Amino acid sequence: MANDELPISHFAPTMSILVFLLLSSSITTTPTALALNITDLLSSFPDLSDFTSLLSSSASLPADLSRRSSLTLLAVPNTYLSASSDLTRRLSSSRRADVLRYHVLLEYLSVSDLRRIPSSGKLVTTLLQTTGRATNNFGSVNITRDPSTGAVSVRSPAPYSPSNATVLNLIKTLPYNVSVFTVNSLLVPYGFDLMASETRPLLRLNITKTLIDGHNFNVAASMLSASGVVEEFEADEGGAGITLFVPVDTAFADLPANVRLQSLPADKKAVVLKFHVLHSYYPLGSLESIVNPVQPTLATEDMGAGRFTLNISRVKGSVAIDTGIVQASVTQTVFDQNPVAIFGVSEVLLPREIFGKNPIMTAKPGAPFVDSAQPPDIALSPEFSPGFDGPPSHLSSPPGFREEIRSEASINGCRSLGLALLCIGLSLAV
Repeated sequence: MANDELPISHFAPTMSILVFLLLSSSITTTPTALALNITDLLSSFPDLSDFTSLLSSSASLPADLSRRSSLTLLAVPNTYLSASSDLTRRLSSSRRADVLRYHVLLEYLSVSDLRRIPSSGKLVTTLLQTTGRATNNFGSVNITRDPSTGAVSVRSPAPYSPSNATVLNLIKTLPYNVSVFTVNSLLVPYGFDLMASETRPLLRLNITKTLIDGHNFNVAASMLSASGVVEEFEADEGGAGITLFVPVDTAFADLPANVRLQSLPADKKAVVLKFHVLHSYYPLGSLESIVNPVQPTLATEDMGAGRFTLNISRVKGSVAIDTGIVQASVTQTVFDQNPVAIFGVSEVLLPREIFGKNPIMTAKPGAPFVDSAQPPDIALSPEFSPGFDGPPSHLSSPPGFREEIRSEASINGCRSLGLALLCIGLSLAV
C-alpha cells in the first residue's frame, strides 16, 4: 500500500455519518390526518349541543374533518344558534352541510395568532371553498381585529356582506392541530340563498326513467337503479342541485376486458357511480366557463376532499372531462332544468383511486382494442389509501385541495438519490 493511501477502515466513521445523513434526508415527512372525532370533542360542551347535532346530521362532514391535519372550528353556542334555527330547519341536508363547512377554517389558529392579525385582515380558506360550489374566493372568510378593543370579527370577503360574527372564546385547543372558538352568530356564505329550498318547487325528477327515455343510457340506468344511489341523487334536487355525467351504452361496451366494473364490490361500484355526479347544478354554459376546473364529486364528499375529483375544461369547442386515467367529452344534453342537469358522456369515468394511475384505452368500433403496454390485468389501487400518488393536474385546484396529498414518487426519488451518492462515496473510498 502506498504511503498516501489509507485503508477503507479509516473512512468507516465518516461513511457511517454519511449513510445516516443520506437515509435521514431521504425520508420525507408528510402531514398526517388526526383521526379526530370532532363531535366527541364537542360533546363535553353542553352549550354547543345544537351545533354538534347539526354537525352529526351531515353524513360526510365529521369524517371529512377527521382527515384534516390542522383546522380551526368556529362553533355557535345554543343561545346564539337559536336565532337561526328557523333558517337551518328550512335548508336541505346538503345546503346545511355547506353552511357548516363555512365554519371550518383549513388552518390552525391560536389566540396569539388572532392577536397578531393586522387591522386590514387575514383571508383564510374554509372547507366550503374546497367543494367548488363557492364562487371566486367567497368560500373563504376575512378575519379582522379591532386594535382599540381587541375584538376579532369574521366575515365574508365580499363587500357589504351582511353575515358576520365576533369571536367569543377559545374553548379547546390541540396545539398546532385543532382549535375551537365560539362565535356569536351563524356565518352564511355570500350569495348563499337560505330561502332557495322554500321558493323553488321541488322538481321530483325520476332520473332512471329520464335515462331510459333517452334510449342510449340503458346500462347506466340499470346500474343506478340496482345500486340504490339514484335515490340519494334525487334527494339532492332540493339543495344546491346536481349535475350527472352519464356514459352512453357504447362506452360500457368499449371498456377493455381487464376493467371489471361489474365485478366490483357494491360499495366500490357506488363510489364509481357517485364519481359521475357534481353536487351543484351546472347547465352546459356554466360547464364551458367553469371557474375551478378541478371539481369535487359526490364521491369526494364521501371519501375526503382532494380525492375522486374531475378536471373539467373546454377543448376544441366541447366540454372535456379528465379523471386522470380517462378522457371523455360531453356528447349531448339529456335533461336540463334547474336544479338538475344530465349530460351524456363518451366514456365511463373511472377514478384513478380505484383503477390505478395508468391511462386506460378503450376499444372503439372498427378499431380493436390493442394495448400491449398495459399488463394483462389492471390491479385495483389499494382501497382508499390516504391521498393518491399520481402526478398533479396541470390545472389549478381549489384552495385546500392538495393539503393531504402525498407524493410517493418524491420519497422514492430522494431515496434513490441517497443510494446513488452512497455508492459514489464508497467508490471514492476504495
